[in-house]
Amino acid sequence: MRVVYRGLAVIGLVVAAAATLVAVLPSGPDEVAAGPVTAPPAAPSSSGPAPSTAAPPSVSSTPTAEATPSPGPSLAPGYTAMEALYADPRVPRLTGRIKRMSLASPSRKVVKDRRSGLAVPDLPKPWKSYGAAPFTTKQVLPKTRAGVRGIFVTCPLPIMRQKSPRNTALLAARWTLNHHPKGSRITWLASQPVKNGWMLVYRVKYGKHQSRAAVVVMDGGMSKPGLAFVTVPDSQRKQWRDISRVVAGVRVLG
Repeated sequence: MRVVYRGLAVIGLVVAAAATLVAVLPSGPDEVAAGPVTAPPAAPSSSGPAPSTAAPPSVSSTPTAEATPSPGPSLAPGYTAMEALYADPRVPRLTGRIKRMSLASPSRKVVKDRRSGLAVPDLPKPWKSYGAAPFTTKQVLPKTRAGVRGIFVTCPLPIMRQKSPRNTALLAARWTLNHHPKGSRITWLASQPVKNGWMLVYRVKYGKHQSRAAVVVMDGGMSKPGLAFVTVPDSQRKQWRDISRVVAGVRVLG
């Protein structure tokens, strides 16, 4: 009997030890090394900051400067494309004071871009056709000593289409800053509707230099509108006159 009692005592000690071990260990692997978790800040929306259960600030409910989308190729979370445009210091507001420009007769000699559905002027010498990629058509001026030169390209619209052609053209002009030197800023020179779209002519300043540029956004009947973009640096200012040829000569391919 003593042997039986000793065996029962041993079993009781093992059960007690197991119960103690279960009480000490976590109930699941997710609890191991778990610490306090803080929720990420809510992304601002176009109508203001996201609602919160905390008491509202006593000063103002306006989003802080840190929440403003910064210039760049990607869109800040929670902002529309137009809000990002208005927050970009490189692109001023387009007001009604910006003048229209008289357009010359369109050129008879054209380059056809079947992907964008546009026909654009085939510019005279010293312009020449060049390897188009990543665009669909491309014409260039000779390179200068500084390594820059005028370019004239077309392609399907590379940014999100907006409800109005004017806003779409504004976003396209902002996008073209990717093809100008770092630190470039826009000054508007002309803005007006064209058949099936909108055109903008502007100056791009960078340091002591500048370029003249223009965009034409036009619906060519494709899945996306077509974009025509031309820019000419001040080292080739004699060809600034060709910018008016471009904006006057873009039309729907037909």
